[in-house]
Amino acid sequence: MIIDNSQFFAAKRFAITSFKLSYMELTERFINYTTFDTQSAEDSTSVPSTPKQLDFARYLKDELEREGFADVEMDEKGYIYATLKANTKKEVPTIGFISHYDTSPDASGKDVKARIVSNYDGTDIELSPGIVSTTEKFPELLLHKGEDLIVTDGTTLLGADDKAGIAEIVQAMCFLRDHKEIEHGKIRVAFNPDEEIGMGAHHFDVEKFGCEWGYTIDGGDLGELEFENFNAAGAKVFVKGVSVHTGYAKGKMVNANRLACEFNNMIPETDLPETTEGYQGFYHLLNIESRTEEAKLSYIIRDHDRDRFEDRKRFMEQCVASMNEKYGEGTVRMEMKDQYFNMKEKIDPNMHVIDVVLHAMQECGVPPKVVPIRGGTDGAQLSFRGLPCPNIFAGGVNFHGPHEFVSIQVMEKAMQVIVKICELTAGYND
Repeated sequence: MIIDNSQFFAAKRFAITSFKLSYMELTERFINYTTFDTQSAEDSTSVPSTPKQLDFARYLKDELEREGFADVEMDEKGYIYATLKANTKKEVPTIGFISHYDTSPDASGKDVKARIVSNYDGTDIELSPGIVSTTEKFPELLLHKGEDLIVTDGTTLLGADDKAGIAEIVQAMCFLRDHKEIEHGKIRVAFNPDEEIGMGAHHFDVEKFGCEWGYTIDGGDLGELEFENFNAAGAKVFVKGVSVHTGYAKGKMVNANRLACEFNNMIPETDLPETTEGYQGFYHLLNIESRTEEAKLSYIIRDHDRDRFEDRKRFMEQCVASMNEKYGEGTVRMEMKDQYFNMKEKIDPNMHVIDVVLHAMQECGVPPKVVPIRGGTDGAQLSFRGLPCPNIFAGGVNFHGPHEFVSIQVMEKAMQVIVKICELTAGYND
């Protein structure tokens, strides 16, 4: 059965138990967040990368103030910080929870039409006429039979990455605010722009955040816990061609379009995202801008192992050298920079941060699923800046595209795990 948003919000008024109220508030909060277009932009030089992200940031800041958070502030770059004050006099570590509010450049985030599929029956879901999420293509759906799924109309992404994480954090803090019998220390929350373009942690004020450790709530399905991620670099390859009238081109033209294709064909087909999994690294061609006179290819380079990561970067440099040897020095040049590194290096000496999560999941009846991230999170960069920061599930599935969905029940479990982490941390020094 599919319920439209008006039916859902009307149903909220009839919630009679605290459990149901929390469930509905969390759902309403998330769906409201999805109405904001917060797509980031890869080639922007501003911070945030798109001004529309600030519209949501201002709304979120106001919401935190309305909910009674302390120390609420937003800087000029759109980074939001707030505090839930401790309700105990014990000496308790200050911990934090972080999520990003931008959505991926890979798919539109404008005019998102979220809706609820109630008590999902395990069949294909028609998002709009002719646009169907099939269980054959998206078997992950079958793991959520009997649950209430939030989906799109098939023309935009949903934005569970990572507005689900924000909703879960805010709702968890509200739950703790309203249940003073749950002892907890000082808790900090932070929400930032531009994670999807690898820039989210660049202007994050770790000192202001003031936590001994933190968690990004930015993972996938139920139970995911991630404290290993790719080492990452970005590369832009520039090809210089020579344009000459095709009737007189012999011996003169250098077609940058063709050379761009030749360069990309040097990348092994076994080392692409679509041919790798688990701990296997890859090269990914993000886009090509090309004409006869010049071309630009944008790549990301990924590997969990640091040595193999460095080998991959050297391979790209060798490809550039090979092209220049064949077509002349200066025909191809490359700009490459590191983006982030594997957080495992910083988490291993601080495994108590992981132990708390595993204990919290156990208490909440969530089977842990410890997996390496085939990507990165802001927590990877923050871990290297002195804030150990593993990643916890937020519930979204099939990110960055129109078949994205999230289970309301999984979102609720994520909220419960956050609450339990705060409660367990209050007993950390006991």
